[in-house]
Amino acid sequence: MSAASRTALLTDRYELTMIDAALHDGTASRRCVFEVFARRLPGARRFGVVAGTGRLLEALTRFRFEDEELRYLRDERVVSPETIAFLEGYRFRGSITGYAEGELYFPGSPVLTVEGTFAEAVLLETLCLSILNHDSAVANAAARMSVAAGDRPLAEMGSRRAAEHSAVAAARAAYIAGFDATSNLEAGRRWGVPTMGTAAHAWTLLHDSEEEAFRSQVATLGTGTTLLIDTYDIREGVATAVRVAGPELGGVRIDSGDLPTVASEVRAQLDALGATTTRITVTSDLDEFAIAALAASPVDAYGVGTSVVTGSGSPTAGMVYKLVARQGSDGGWVPLAKSSVDKASRGGRKSAFRTLERGTATSELIAIADGFDREPAASDHPGARSLQVPLMADGDPETAALGPQGVQRARAHHALVREELPVQALALSRSDPALPTVYVDVA
Repeated sequence: MSAASRTALLTDRYELTMIDAALHDGTASRRCVFEVFARRLPGARRFGVVAGTGRLLEALTRFRFEDEELRYLRDERVVSPETIAFLEGYRFRGSITGYAEGELYFPGSPVLTVEGTFAEAVLLETLCLSILNHDSAVANAAARMSVAAGDRPLAEMGSRRAAEHSAVAAARAAYIAGFDATSNLEAGRRWGVPTMGTAAHAWTLLHDSEEEAFRSQVATLGTGTTLLIDTYDIREGVATAVRVAGPELGGVRIDSGDLPTVASEVRAQLDALGATTTRITVTSDLDEFAIAALAASPVDAYGVGTSVVTGSGSPTAGMVYKLVARQGSDGGWVPLAKSSVDKASRGGRKSAFRTLERGTATSELIAIADGFDREPAASDHPGARSLQVPLMADGDPETAALGPQGVQRARAHHALVREELPVQALALSRSDPALPTVYVDVA
């Protein structure tokens, strides 16, 4: 495994200094339960979408401190020799449960539960949050855009508006949450996301005329291609496109102008020229609100860039990683919680369920066990759906959540559970969460 592929130093320094101190005072081996959750939904949105789980599980299999990492920590005197020795043999051997990727979440939802010793589990905080906060933020935005688009296809085109590795992750998350394709080839290779794309304005500008550019593109890609018609004059571009490709032209793309007006004019012109089956794709700084505004326009597909890869105004999901229980000196479990103003949390290991009435979700039910001898089960809550699934056992990831098959599984799961939402949850306006989070204590 190369140093570039290892993930152990994608970590905040204080994770290691806490281990350093814990090894010295004897608390490093205490059994602990950590939990990932969001106190609120960013942007006053009505639901969140869990994304990044499969990426996280793969990253955890590469969480290793080899010679290069250990040398850096030693040279920089980050931790003591005792801790260096501990890290040299580090492997996460604990367990992780959580919401299936693609699942919906609400404030307080135990999206991820990590169990192990303090030393092995606290180390995962930064990586867990880095991946889940980014990917879930993209999925949150993508889901809203998917709702706004209805049955019309969505393509993710934001690679040039994100860091190179973030762009791949964003394409994956958007696909899980309802997008249909991406322009990013690495997302296609690595995660099996369908790819799309034909030509940019540079292609038209390269040639001596728009017609020459169109003829070359059609000669190479066939009449089913999509021609970009707004490099110069849109009306002339439509006429040239149909003259070159004929009425069987696959599609045209519009990347500028007042899109509702332009789309209507282009549709009328295409129909008048006999190109009645030619599809219209619009791009140009779209977000969920712009897509919703085009609902009545003769648009066939959307391409979205900046807004989806940046979370459409909410670039992080705001999730936190908190210690919620530890084993005491007597072997019993002690629930733990912060009481800070505006940052209070609830202690104890939790089980999560979604209550349903006639197939429609009504609440996020969080059961908190009084001790770990008996954990709540779905049978305790008739009509509720259990939300947590095993993700890692003894350090080994759930293989069905990995790779392209994990992405397809998450996409299918998201489509299924979104159907459970009440209709008001699909509105785009700022509001309280669509489902209340209800806590119940279990004796």
